[in-house]
Amino acid sequence: MIAIAADILSWIGIIGGVFFIVVGAVGVIRMPDIYTRLHSAGMTDTMGAGLMLIGMSFHEGITLVTVRLILIWGFLLFTSPIATYALSRAALHGEVTPVQVNFKGGSS
Repeated sequence: MIAIAADILSWIGIIGGVFFIVVGAVGVIRMPDIYTRLHSAGMTDTMGAGLMLIGMSFHEGITLVTVRLILIWGFLLFTSPIATYALSRAALHGEVTPVQVNFKGGSS
Protein backbone atom coordinates (compact mmCIF):
# COMPACT_ATOMS: atom_id res chain seq x y z
CA MET A 1 0.00 0.00 0.00
CA ILE A 2 2.83 2.42 0.85
CA ALA A 3 4.68 1.45 -2.33
CA ILE A 4 1.64 2.35 -4.42
CA ALA A 5 1.32 5.72 -2.69
CA ALA A 6 5.03 6.41 -3.25
CA ASP A 7 4.66 5.53 -6.94
CA ILE A 8 1.66 7.84 -7.29
CA LEU A 9 3.48 10.72 -5.57
CA SER A 10 6.53 10.01 -7.70
CA TRP A 11 4.58 10.25 -10.95
CA ILE A 12 2.71 13.35 -9.79
CA GLY A 13 6.02 15.08 -9.07
CA ILE A 14 7.65 14.00 -12.32
CA ILE A 15 4.66 14.91 -14.50
CA GLY A 16 4.25 18.22 -12.66
CA GLY A 17 7.93 18.96 -13.21
CA VAL A 18 7.69 18.16 -16.91
CA PHE A 19 4.65 20.45 -17.15
CA PHE A 20 6.51 23.38 -15.59
CA ILE A 21 9.58 22.76 -17.76
CA VAL A 22 7.50 22.74 -20.96
CA VAL A 23 5.55 25.86 -19.93
CA GLY A 24 8.80 27.60 -18.99
CA ALA A 25 10.40 26.69 -22.32
CA VAL A 26 7.39 28.08 -24.19
CA GLY A 27 7.62 31.20 -22.03
CA VAL A 28 11.30 31.69 -22.87
CA ILE A 29 10.48 31.47 -26.57
CA ARG A 30 7.35 33.68 -26.47
CA MET A 31 8.34 36.47 -24.06
CA PRO A 32 9.42 39.78 -25.61
CA ASP A 33 12.49 40.82 -23.59
CA ILE A 34 15.24 39.53 -21.33
CA TYR A 35 13.48 40.37 -18.08
CA THR A 36 10.35 38.36 -18.75
CA ARG A 37 12.43 35.54 -20.25
CA LEU A 38 14.51 35.41 -17.09
CA HIS A 39 11.36 35.12 -15.01
CA SER A 40 10.20 32.23 -17.15
CA ALA A 41 13.59 30.50 -16.97
CA GLY A 42 13.76 30.98 -13.21
CA MET A 43 10.39 29.35 -12.70
CA THR A 44 11.49 26.47 -14.91
CA ASP A 45 14.54 25.86 -12.72
CA THR A 46 12.81 26.25 -9.40
CA MET A 47 9.47 24.56 -10.01
CA GLY A 48 10.20 22.17 -12.87
CA ALA A 49 13.48 20.75 -11.67
CA GLY A 50 12.33 20.88 -8.05
CA LEU A 51 9.21 18.84 -8.68
CA MET A 52 11.13 16.35 -10.79
CA LEU A 53 13.76 15.90 -8.08
CA ILE A 54 11.08 15.44 -5.41
CA GLY A 55 9.30 12.92 -7.64
CA MET A 56 12.53 11.00 -8.14
CA SER A 57 13.11 11.07 -4.38
CA PHE A 58 9.74 9.43 -3.79
CA HIS A 59 10.57 6.87 -6.46
CA GLU A 60 13.89 5.93 -4.82
CA GLY A 61 12.57 5.56 -1.29
CA ILE A 62 14.79 6.20 1.72
CA THR A 63 18.32 5.70 0.37
CA LEU A 64 21.53 7.66 -0.03
CA VAL A 65 20.35 8.62 -3.53
CA THR A 66 17.36 10.39 -1.97
CA VAL A 67 19.67 12.41 0.27
CA ARG A 68 21.68 13.45 -2.79
CA LEU A 69 18.54 14.41 -4.70
CA ILE A 70 17.32 16.54 -1.79
CA LEU A 71 20.72 18.24 -1.56
CA ILE A 72 20.60 18.99 -5.29
CA TRP A 73 17.08 20.40 -4.86
CA GLY A 74 18.27 22.62 -1.99
CA PHE A 75 21.18 23.82 -4.09
CA LEU A 76 18.83 24.70 -6.97
CA LEU A 77 16.41 26.39 -4.59
CA PHE A 78 19.10 28.84 -3.53
CA THR A 79 21.15 29.29 -6.70
CA SER A 80 18.42 29.68 -9.33
CA PRO A 81 16.84 32.86 -7.90
CA ILE A 82 20.29 34.33 -7.20
CA ALA A 83 21.45 33.66 -10.76
CA THR A 84 18.25 35.13 -12.19
CA TYR A 85 18.68 38.24 -10.04
CA ALA A 86 22.32 38.63 -11.07
CA LEU A 87 21.49 38.33 -14.76
CA SER A 88 18.66 40.84 -14.53
CA ARG A 89 20.88 43.29 -12.64
CA ALA A 90 23.56 42.87 -15.31
CA ALA A 91 21.00 43.59 -18.02
CA LEU A 92 19.77 46.63 -16.10
CA HIS A 93 23.35 47.83 -15.59
CA GLY A 94 23.96 47.32 -19.32
CA GLU A 95 20.98 49.62 -19.95
CA VAL A 96 18.81 46.99 -21.64
CA THR A 97 15.37 48.54 -21.68
CA PRO A 98 12.27 46.44 -21.16
CA VAL A 99 9.79 46.18 -24.01
CA GLN A 100 6.70 48.33 -23.46
CA VAL A 101 3.53 46.51 -24.46
CA ASN A 102 0.32 48.46 -24.99
CA PHE A 103 -3.11 47.05 -24.15
CA LYS A 104 -3.97 46.32 -27.78
CA GLY A 105 -1.38 43.56 -27.94
CA GLY A 106 1.37 45.23 -29.95
CA SER A 107 4.72 46.40 -28.69
CA SER A 108 5.97 49.93 -29.02
